[in-house]
Amino acid sequence: ARPPTMSPRRGCCACCWLLLLSLGVQRAPGYPSAAPEQVHLSYPGEPGSMTVTWTTWVPAPSEVQFGLQPSGPLPLRARGSARPFVDGGILRRTLYMHRVTLRGLLPGVQYVYRCGSAQGWSRRFRFRALKNGVHWSPRLAVFGDLGADNPKAFPRLRRDTQQGLFDAVLHVGDFAYNMDQDNARVGDRFMRLIEPVAASLPYMTCPGNHEERYNFSNYKARFSMPGDNEGLWYSWDLGPAHIISFSTEVYFFLHYGRHLVQRQFRWLESDLQKANRNRAARPWIITMGHRPMYCSNADLDDCRWHESKVRKGLHGRLYGLEDLFYRYGVDLQIWAHEHSYERLWPIYNYQVFNGSLKFPYTNPRGPVHIITGSAVSPGTGLSPGPWSALRVKEYGYTRLHILNGTHVHIQQVSDDQDGKIVDDVWVVRPLVGRRMYH
Repeated sequence: ARPPTMSPRRGCCACCWLLLLSLGVQRAPGYPSAAPEQVHLSYPGEPGSMTVTWTTWVPAPSEVQFGLQPSGPLPLRARGSARPFVDGGILRRTLYMHRVTLRGLLPGVQYVYRCGSAQGWSRRFRFRALKNGVHWSPRLAVFGDLGADNPKAFPRLRRDTQQGLFDAVLHVGDFAYNMDQDNARVGDRFMRLIEPVAASLPYMTCPGNHEERYNFSNYKARFSMPGDNEGLWYSWDLGPAHIISFSTEVYFFLHYGRHLVQRQFRWLESDLQKANRNRAARPWIITMGHRPMYCSNADLDDCRWHESKVRKGLHGRLYGLEDLFYRYGVDLQIWAHEHSYERLWPIYNYQVFNGSLKFPYTNPRGPVHIITGSAVSPGTGLSPGPWSALRVKEYGYTRLHILNGTHVHIQQVSDDQDGKIVDDVWVVRPLVGRRMYH
């Protein structure tokens, strides 16, 4: 019998398909591909470095090519590794998470990069390496509670990022709603959504309550944060600030082990001790955790209880964070979870400790709390306490400018009002005596 032959038309199509694959063009949805997607950056805590993370659907080498020129060859190379991540859903979908850390970057210099391998390359992205040392003024975009559906604040955040307004992002928990849903496809969709921002800036995170499924596995697999603390807490230095990211969720999902509460608390105390010893160089200590100690939304969340778990700890007495943060002079505490923006007066144990009547945030006698969870649909209801200075129920996000060792500038951007600044406040603390509130 005569062997089957391929028609000229079919042969042409096959050649075109092979050519597309060789150029790194992504295959049709649902077809396993080595083309990188969901590209994002993080800062590993080492000056002159940046970590690139991405996803493929088949095993592939992990390489980043980078350089200084926007076009032409990318002469520098860095290689890393990939690990399979098996989602806990019924389909047991396998994703391959690639991580490559770039080192020896020149501070403040813009780089162009692409990631992948000969099996498929991403498009080119740009980022600016973080400046070294303490004598510069970092600018951050800060928000929590951003979903894959109705991310109304995100287009403005993307435009602001493209205009070079920020050095890094702090995403204070709750991603995609939820990353595990539809066998982690919602997580894929969310990571594609944030790529225009997250591939251009260090995208620094902390876990929220919506990351809990399968022992926070989607959160841990997708984001590359510094340190080795269950993937749930870490700290890093940025200009004149020391930033601490921690998990409020260890207080609520105790079936994963009460020991996590104790481990994190001991780590926090040790980290705060080190930060205070270095306070002459980095005066600002800023914390970020998902569920706040205080809030004014009319709901049944933990922050509405007088003895909240985050504030007072387990059983109202074990491993509470308010006393710990007050004792070590934490300046600014950033939260989310509540779908609104709220700024508190300087506060400790429900008492307002303003610096003065005219300048409440100049030399405050207690930490300043900011809740910024309005990147998603705003919350409803209002039941403010006397410690609540301002509450905004509009889509938006927060800008944080750490000007120097004594001045921090906080602004809230309203997307409902076309980018209008609806809150604008300076926090001022002296260089000496920062550990203690008086």
